[in-house]
Amino acid sequence: MTVLQRLFDAQLVIAGHPIYWREIVGNLFGFLSAIGGMRRRVWAWPVGIVGNVLLFTVFFGVALGSTQPPLFGQAARQVFFVLTSVYGWYRWNQVRTVNHHDSDAPVITPRWATSRERLFVAAFWVVGVLVAQGVFAAVGAGFPAERWYYWCDAWIFVGSIVATYAMARGWNEFWLAWVGVDLVGVPLLWHSTYYPSAILYAVYGGLVVWGFTVWLKASRTETPDLEPDGSSRTGKEVTV
Repeated sequence: MTVLQRLFDAQLVIAGHPIYWREIVGNLFGFLSAIGGMRRRVWAWPVGIVGNVLLFTVFFGVALGSTQPPLFGQAARQVFFVLTSVYGWYRWNQVRTVNHHDSDAPVITPRWATSRERLFVAAFWVVGVLVAQGVFAAVGAGFPAERWYYWCDAWIFVGSIVATYAMARGWNEFWLAWVGVDLVGVPLLWHSTYYPSAILYAVYGGLVVWGFTVWLKASRTETPDLEPDGSSRTGKEVTV
């Protein structure tokens, strides 16, 4: 077995339950990314991508001798996390350049989404869940699973995409979307024996509340940014 393989399969045993170090480290990167997002720093995106890659290998069940059931919905959302994070990374850099923000200052000024933007997101979430649960059920879970499992996985999958996109846009609602994801995600992860992820997402709950208050205050007190095309980010103009 190579050194890389040993690192890949390295486990920590807690109370007789083996936990892959990749799951622990991946979630730590995710937590750091969430802190960076709350502080509105560009580095939040690449840090999050590293965590997404590590967690993909965990949820997809590619480790040799894995005793945990694969969570294909959770694995798939890591792929979309990477895609939306690349978009967010690019967009926050654009906003910072247009508004001449210092590298050590918050990149964007948060705002509430417009009614049109909220309608778009809500429709995407509903339609996305309907489609995703059907796809997940057709693919199968890799173990006997009841129908509710696919609905939960679809809710988490689509909600995570919505939350990450809303963060890239700088909307206050992205924190609220994470609340909706965590309410379903934590019980599902615990049920599936992914304990480190379940515990960390429970901790996220406190960070989400804190982050929401920080962004809300900033949206009320800071000067609105300009969009990369030079238009106002007051919410009166929509650039999706």
